[in-house]
Amino acid sequence: MKRQETMQLSQIPSMTALLAAVSADSRLSAEPRSTITPILRSVVEDIRSRGHSGETSPREYESAAILEAVFRKIELRRLHRIRPVINATGILLHTGLGRSPLPEVAIERVARVAAGYCNLEINLDDGQRGMRCSYAEILLQELTGAEAALIVNNNAAATLLALCALAEKKEVIVSRGQLIEIGGSYRLPDVMQAGGARLREVGTTNKTRISDYERAIGENTALIMRVHTSNYRIVGFTAAPSTPELAQLAHRRGLLMYDDLGSGAMLDDAVWTAADEPTVPQALRDGADLVSFSGDKLLGGPQAGILLGSREVIEQLREHPMARALRVDKLTIAALEATLECYVDSDTARESIPMLKSLNEPITTVQSRAKRLVEQLNTKPLDIKISTSMEQSYAGGGSLPAWPLPTACVRCVLPRTQQVHEIAHRLRIGDPSVMCRIRDDSIVLDLRTIRDSEVGLLATAIESALSH
Repeated sequence: MKRQETMQLSQIPSMTALLAAVSADSRLSAEPRSTITPILRSVVEDIRSRGHSGETSPREYESAAILEAVFRKIELRRLHRIRPVINATGILLHTGLGRSPLPEVAIERVARVAAGYCNLEINLDDGQRGMRCSYAEILLQELTGAEAALIVNNNAAATLLALCALAEKKEVIVSRGQLIEIGGSYRLPDVMQAGGARLREVGTTNKTRISDYERAIGENTALIMRVHTSNYRIVGFTAAPSTPELAQLAHRRGLLMYDDLGSGAMLDDAVWTAADEPTVPQALRDGADLVSFSGDKLLGGPQAGILLGSREVIEQLREHPMARALRVDKLTIAALEATLECYVDSDTARESIPMLKSLNEPITTVQSRAKRLVEQLNTKPLDIKISTSMEQSYAGGGSLPAWPLPTACVRCVLPRTQQVHEIAHRLRIGDPSVMCRIRDDSIVLDLRTIRDSEVGLLATAIESALSH
């Protein structure tokens, strides 16, 4: 048996022969030798290892089979690259798909800044060293009425910095109903511990009164913290103090009040009122000393954590050693500046920021896209049943969990139900890549998150996946 295995392993072509075969293979010949060689070696090593265990077939030793395995590995590597995806899930702020698409002006600004050098920390007026993010912070102050602003790399970082700078080794009072856990295993008690603060829970899951906060205040209390329950709502028999009540209590007792808004709606807009979503300017008007929120959720910009508040509090955060570790780069700043400029005029913001435009888009427009997609699919020789339906989608990304959006979907029923997951996989790995929903053994395409320019691409992608 051992001799037979050795004879089979000796049939594996040499590396010289395999590299020559790579040069003649149109799928692989353009790949750099530095990429191909280690992958080729790993494939051969895998065959040898399985060959010693008797787990291989004679065909696996052939040059063509080895090159096919190399090609599959390279294709798998490519799938891990960041690439555009057509979002047919209906989730506007899909965390896995990069949350909010940037406004065109932000894309153009990032491209210009990325192409060369920029005045990241240089004051062009006097040529001396300047402050990173100064223009974006000025815009934030003007848009919200905050005395000062600070920008870090996401809202989790903003929370961590606030706790480190303002409450290390001290107590932070939080309602038990606000001890959130969100995607990626972000748990507020864990962040509190990492920031060196001590959590003081008050109230119950569904009811917390202002008297609960008042009784919890002691000599070691640093902050009263309100946390926006971004990805869930507690409804029914509930009670919670308002932001003004918490701020008044904090100030009466010589404490700071920190409002972690999470999503961070900027405009005082009817859409947020309807969704019972607090806005950044309102939180500041209600007396919060510090407010933090995300840049890539309801603001509609790049990933960032934005801190607004009194000049004294923000300077305390800015001077903390952690602030440098959490700072943002030039591309994030460029995108954020351009996004904030859109908010100078509220109508411009609603029209030019993709997230806001999608949230406010009339259902008739979404239905029109669904109709166009059905018409294009019907021109193709596809063995599927196509229908449309009125459904609901959500903002996602931990935003507006109790506010469903009416949407129009196109459902593709395949001839064999076992094909559904296979076709969904082909859509994901295709070019362009498409993320869809699967329900009731059907492919469901939600047109709320499809741009007008993507309808034709989506129809072609479906045709390609079905005819593979």
